[in-house]
Amino acid sequence: MCRTASFVLACLLVLAPGVAAAGDMPWRHALSLLGTPKYPADFPHFDYVNPDAPKGGLVRLGVQGGFDNFNIVVAGVKGDLEAGIGRLYDSLLAPSLDEASTAYGQVAEAVYHPDDYSSVTFRLRPQARFHDGEPIKPEDIIFSFEVLKANAPQFALYWKNVARAEKTGDREVTFTFDQKGNRELPQIVGQLIVLPKHWWEGTDKAGRRRDITQTTLEPPVGSGAYRLKSFEPGRYALYERVKDYWGKDLPVNRGTDNFDEVRYDYYRDATVLFEAFKGDRIDFRRENLAKNWSTAYDFPAVREGRVKREEFPDRGSGRMQAFVFNLRRDKFKDPRVRLAFNHAFDFEEANRTLFHGLYKRIDSYFFGTELASSGLPEGKEREILEGVRDGVPPEVFTTPYRNPVNAGPQAVRDNLREAQRLLQEAGYRLQGRQLVDGKTGAPFTVEMLGHDQSLERYGLAYKAALERIGITVTLRIVDIAQYQNRLRSFDFDVTTMVWPQSLSPGNEQRDFWGSAAADRPGSSNIAGIRNPAVDALIERIVYAKDREELVAATRALDRVLLWNHYVVPQWALGLEWTARWDRFARPEKLPAYGGSAFPTVWWWDAVRAARTGAAR
Repeated sequence: MCRTASFVLACLLVLAPGVAAAGDMPWRHALSLLGTPKYPADFPHFDYVNPDAPKGGLVRLGVQGGFDNFNIVVAGVKGDLEAGIGRLYDSLLAPSLDEASTAYGQVAEAVYHPDDYSSVTFRLRPQARFHDGEPIKPEDIIFSFEVLKANAPQFALYWKNVARAEKTGDREVTFTFDQKGNRELPQIVGQLIVLPKHWWEGTDKAGRRRDITQTTLEPPVGSGAYRLKSFEPGRYALYERVKDYWGKDLPVNRGTDNFDEVRYDYYRDATVLFEAFKGDRIDFRRENLAKNWSTAYDFPAVREGRVKREEFPDRGSGRMQAFVFNLRRDKFKDPRVRLAFNHAFDFEEANRTLFHGLYKRIDSYFFGTELASSGLPEGKEREILEGVRDGVPPEVFTTPYRNPVNAGPQAVRDNLREAQRLLQEAGYRLQGRQLVDGKTGAPFTVEMLGHDQSLERYGLAYKAALERIGITVTLRIVDIAQYQNRLRSFDFDVTTMVWPQSLSPGNEQRDFWGSAAADRPGSSNIAGIRNPAVDALIERIVYAKDREELVAATRALDRVLLWNHYVVPQWALGLEWTARWDRFARPEKLPAYGGSAFPTVWWWDAVRAARTGAAR
């Protein structure tokens, strides 16, 4: 399951007791995948917030790229969505950041589903309003569901088993599922972003009818804590806190959204963006380069204590970050070719020379969680794999997965020789120093596609290694809009991709690896995986009856994905590196699964700002 507020968990979907029943329908205030929710029905606020946090101030955030769209519905297939647009919207349920997978009522005050998980019903809060004063009605929920499922590929698969939504009361909407037993569906339907039907079906100031299937730069109406105050396409967007926000006193909202204004400034180049932070044009930065973290923060503001660096643990998710092959292209269809690429990648040297030894090599699609496979499959996991034995590599049962290791010059030579052997087995041969197809004589060429100059730092060494075994490699850096369009149309050879994983995977796995997503523009199945065994294992995850089965099925899927060599795994850290100008305060206790939780639970600190020198 993907947690809302971070494109992101465990066994049994259990309803929390608390809200009084209406007739025979036992309404509840929360849903959890881990048992009983932590907070009772009458909880005043989450433990990790300061409910009396002062409101005020401006926080400036930096984004690499640009934007030309405010329509969240078509973000996966059209345009470049503005990074902060989610601040405009509320959802039916809001996640708790100190529980692995629990959500509490936001637009919905109560929720119900039957024991067989055949449907879910939400009762809306009577005070819920859009920014223009219109009440949120069941018709808005139905409209939001239908347009998102019809136009957003990720939601089409995420909600694949949601057959329909219908109004079942003045403030009630019921989602009916086409199969029973999908324990995750009630909660992921609760992640629905609520859109205003009346606004999207209305006309703009020029009298033109709005079209939710197209991009737009008209500021949309939302219902959340912020509204769009001003913007310049591709340069900045400024959000202001809604002073009369209808939900400001809800338990899930108290102590959050404390800044009067949140500004997103856009920079085309990562180096320029970092210089903007150093020059006090940006307040907060999440660092993603080990080189920068180790060497680039030796500037006066850091030495003087006006800029603070801090690491926060990432407990709430796993990840696969990798070079990913476009399996739609014939040259990558043979798994021996893909494995050869892994043998040619010298992670150890890159970690030593480029990453200051800070990273670990990823060896699981669920790296960093208990869901990662290891050793040989046993017990329930092996039982599940036996059901797809004919469709998976035999190594799944006989050999623990390990990436090739380059622990010195001899190991590098041995791995390159093994790569050449695999390529020859796959039908390629060396013609001089050029690898060519043994049947057609066509040279083996690869374009590595990226949108960030950092690709060159590690890509050039990888390019050199691949060229040693006869592969011609081109590194291509394009702007982020072109990059997104090329990925949407699957116009690439090899690129880098990150798949975040929650602690309770589920329906989103269909979008990541499922055959139905392989050729759907905008899906997360960038690789183009079409594998009946993978599809079957995904369904075992989605319909797992308890935590034990979920873990076993996830580890089984992990093994099958790994042994098909769909990607060349890269590296991960398990920490969030952050740097900030010291103008902000936070609760003493941060959420267990929220990392830094900036700026969600932080607030402007006038005393710190005065000491730091507020550039306002």
